[in-house]
Amino acid sequence: MKQVFGVGIILILVGCQDMPLENEAADTVIKSPTNDNLRLVGGYRSTDDDCQLTGETSFTVNFLDDAADLVSCPTGSDAAQSLMDMYAAREVAQTGGYTVYSIPRR
Repeated sequence: MKQVFGVGIILILVGCQDMPLENEAADTVIKSPTNDNLRLVGGYRSTDDDCQLTGETSFTVNFLDDAADLVSCPTGSDAAQSLMDMYAAREVAQTGGYTVYSIPRR
């Protein structure tokens, strides 16, 4: 009897091992991508723009140009497509759910 009870507890614990916590699942759905490679400064075209002006980090240092803005958008988003349509944006990198663009100022 003790062996059956012990096996039952083990099966219950193994079954629970892969289940995400309720808050973890909600956070995954709601949050925008985060990325430690990028320093997102603020909306590029407006304060609520998903495309963000991007500052200097060890990842972005080689993409910075004094005659261009560095802008990061969630990869594949409508905001990224509209950025490409509005400006002569050149893709320079992708990292952690973001595509990084260089946009000439002149």
